[in-house]
Amino acid sequence: MRIAMIGTRGVPARYGGFETAVEEIGRRLAAAGHEVTVYCRGERHPEGTYLGMRLVHLPAVERKVAETLSHTSLSVAHAAGRRLTGRGPDAALVFNAANAPLLPVLRALRVPVATHVDGLEWKRTKWSGAGRRYYLAVERLAVRWSDALIADAIGIRDYYRDKFGAESVFIPYGAPILESPDTAKLAEAGYKPGEFHLVVARFEPENHVHLAIEGYRRSAARRPLVVVGSAPYADEYTARLRELAGDDPRITFLGGVWDQDLLDALYAGALTYVHGHSVGGTNPSLLRAMGAGASVLAYDVNFNREVLGEDAGRFFGDPASLAREIELAEADPGLAADRGREARKRASERYVWDDVARHYERLCEDLAARRLTRRTVRPKR
Repeated sequence: MRIAMIGTRGVPARYGGFETAVEEIGRRLAAAGHEVTVYCRGERHPEGTYLGMRLVHLPAVERKVAETLSHTSLSVAHAAGRRLTGRGPDAALVFNAANAPLLPVLRALRVPVATHVDGLEWKRTKWSGAGRRYYLAVERLAVRWSDALIADAIGIRDYYRDKFGAESVFIPYGAPILESPDTAKLAEAGYKPGEFHLVVARFEPENHVHLAIEGYRRSAARRPLVVVGSAPYADEYTARLRELAGDDPRITFLGGVWDQDLLDALYAGALTYVHGHSVGGTNPSLLRAMGAGASVLAYDVNFNREVLGEDAGRFFGDPASLAREIELAEADPGLAADRGREARKRASERYVWDDVARHYERLCEDLAARRLTRRTVRPKR
């Protein structure tokens, strides 16, 4: 099949969950013999292909409100042009419900399309007023114009079923399983295994980095807190985080860490990984931490409980409860390590990229064969 993957920053994956999913799924689909085209924006990979995937680089308006839709508009136009010449996709995978207004173009050209709807974007604080109303509207459009919806978490599947009466194909993300972390990388960065707490997140309020810092500062922790992350449109929130940290010598901001070996070593070497994400589905950062055997302290929402279960992590809802969990981990590092091993075991059994890619392959086969249509989504009348 010819498969187009549209709506993300593309590959190599350097930004977030969608990009990681495109890289892991796309490379496996290509290895299985399919022609995979990934539409990319941002930093240009020097080659026209990457891990067997064909790359198409197109520009975007570099503004928060227009970046995604402007790039996807060009991507859809490019795919449409190839379709008119007989070389277009047999199926399109569109990531992010925000791109739903462009789905009629693909449908007009008889390109069957599945939309990965992502999390509850309208709950993100960076969207307010018109932005929030837009995301609420495009959820309905994704239901109306997609041949299939993809939900990466049961909580997201249930949301679309309850709100729209719409069925989704449930396909979670996979987890990279790390058996032998590069401890030399950790030493180069100045850290020792089990001797620090870790936060990895984009600096957005719904990821609760502020709560992680507040909870840590309330604790009597002796081991430092390492904060990894940044955000392109969050200067005010970033300033708030640094203000919360104050002059506490125990807290270090590393910024964005693009060295993937170092990032893996940080996950694997942390005494605890504090995960504050609250509005997404199956979060790739959480899966990566689990795959590295990190002892997870997660914000208490249904998405995180779904991924961790009852034994592979601990949960917090406010600074006081997080402070207690941090102190308990320092008091009993062995128990924290046991939870990390349970987390790795759960990730290796439930979140396997090879299985994920096979689900996507079957989905694309069903799309190309017209076994999935808008009628299979079944929106409410």
